Amino acid sequence: MAVCIAVIAKENYPLYIRCVPVQNELKFHYTVHTSLDVVEEKISSAGKSIGDQRELYLGLLYPTEDYKMFRKLHNSFTDVMCNPFHIPGDTIKSKAFDSIVSGMMVQAG
Repeated sequence: MAVCIAVIAKENYPLYIRCVPVQNELKFHYTVHTSLDVVEEKISSAGKSIGDQRELYLGLLYPTEDYKMFRKLHNSFTDVMCNPFHIPGDTIKSKAFDSIVSGMMVQAG
């Protein structure tokens, strides 16, 4: 189960962030922003590889066993971004996306 799920805009501001428990949110903000450097590195190296260019899922971004990015979450995010009524750069307010996130979060209590 996930303890924090975040979607960060290309300009490095959060489009969506949800953490449990909430008191660890600052720690997870740091982890998310640290992962952005890895994203840039993977994207630049992906352009050089011969593999399937249609694969957009980057896999594990932060070298730890505790925090992982999930393919199901990525697919749901892609659905949000492909929605013609979603304005790029706006915060994510999709009930379907929020439902996927809720299903992945550790249940507090």
